[in-house]
Amino acid sequence: MTERIPKIVYVAAIVLGPLVLIYFAYSQPGYFTSVTYLGGLLLLEFLALAVWWYRQVFFPLIMVAFLLAGVDLPVGAFWTQARWLFLFVGAAAGAVLMLRERSHPFGLFHIMATFAALATLVSAAVSQYPSVALLKSVSFMLLFLYAGTGARLAVTGRENRFFTGLLNGCEAFVGAIAVSYAVGVEAMGNPNSLGAVMGVVGAPILLWGAFLDETSFVRGRRLAVYAICMYLVFHSHSRAGLAAASVSSGLLCFALRKYWSVLKGLGVIVIVVAAAAIVQPEALSNAVSSLTSAVIYKGGRDASVLASRESPWRSAVDSIHNHFWFGTGLGTTENLKDPTEHLAMFSSSTEVSTENGSSYLSIVVGVGVIGALPFTLLLLLLLRKMFRTFAWLVKARNPCHPAVPLAMVMLAGMIHAGFEDWLFAPGYYVCVLFWSLAFILVDVAPSTAPRAALAWRFRAMRRGLGGVAPSR
Repeated sequence: MTERIPKIVYVAAIVLGPLVLIYFAYSQPGYFTSVTYLGGLLLLEFLALAVWWYRQVFFPLIMVAFLLAGVDLPVGAFWTQARWLFLFVGAAAGAVLMLRERSHPFGLFHIMATFAALATLVSAAVSQYPSVALLKSVSFMLLFLYAGTGARLAVTGRENRFFTGLLNGCEAFVGAIAVSYAVGVEAMGNPNSLGAVMGVVGAPILLWGAFLDETSFVRGRRLAVYAICMYLVFHSHSRAGLAAASVSSGLLCFALRKYWSVLKGLGVIVIVVAAAAIVQPEALSNAVSSLTSAVIYKGGRDASVLASRESPWRSAVDSIHNHFWFGTGLGTTENLKDPTEHLAMFSSSTEVSTENGSSYLSIVVGVGVIGALPFTLLLLLLLRKMFRTFAWLVKARNPCHPAVPLAMVMLAGMIHAGFEDWLFAPGYYVCVLFWSLAFILVDVAPSTAPRAALAWRFRAMRRGLGGVAPSR
């Protein structure tokens, strides 16, 4: 990006920049004594630097911004607003670079994503809270615009560095969250959020990293972090998180013929349970009883396993019947209260939105049956890319392909989204990461193209992750 800028621009910036600052310091001294203005200036400078190294830093920057906005820590208040500025700048800069380079194709998946975003605009027009629905629709469009441009630019030509950074970032994140919970700080706040981020993102990526061609120390370290990640999923008591992590991990093991790894993992669990039964049998019995009630039945043994989901599911179905064609607006619901009384545009309050117990029911409630059609086709196209990746993995029996961890995250996310309402919530960090990786998967998934293209990605991936690249 920097090589296209003439040298005269550098000279002008170096000469005129200090003069402009000196002028404003004398003419408007209040701007340089206000914490708000100084903070805003620093934020703009930081964004300018991030755009300068767009491919290298903007993807992790957006993920960190949305993550900090969602954690239950003091820093969350600032990032709740700043994340949208980062997403807007990232989407705008990505679109400009993509249009300038014209190096990335746009296919049926991207067309369906465009129609899906437009469907949210139509639903906003019939919503009881049109302002809220419109802003949620705009944020959703910004997410798809960034995922279709900036996220793809972050990977192209940098596959090895990107996926190595993704793996190392997951290790660091799981370790940090484990330490925070060990010292009594529940950084993720909601247990369902802990189960979502660990079950959908942490578990499949860490297990994939443990199967790569690395030293025994690196594999052991990643397996240890994976075990910690699975413990955090269990600690969250999130059944959706446990299902997502277990299915994605199990499928990866069986696709790679890692049957012995599965048996060893089950053996460790059996040994730990048996040792606990011998040392403290009564404590184990009480623990099993309480966990069964808390995890499987969610506190109600007399009801069915899905009793906690039946009420929101019924409410969602009733809402679909009442607003069959165009829905109630993305992220909003309908009630008898005066819509002019509510002013918080992005609020998740029950006055504006409600829990539907499933992302798939939620999108039908929000945009109606007509609006749900492009979303359905979008997910089907994504499933096709996932199936093609799984088929390649079963045939090749080698995890050294960039599409493998992405397909595992997509699988875990789709399972988890069936029981939690986040897949189409653009303010949620797991949603942002999921759709960014989905657009990347569409680019890197194995295809019916000549084997040369697939072999190039395969070799680049192995070289970046420590394997030995085969000779040409």
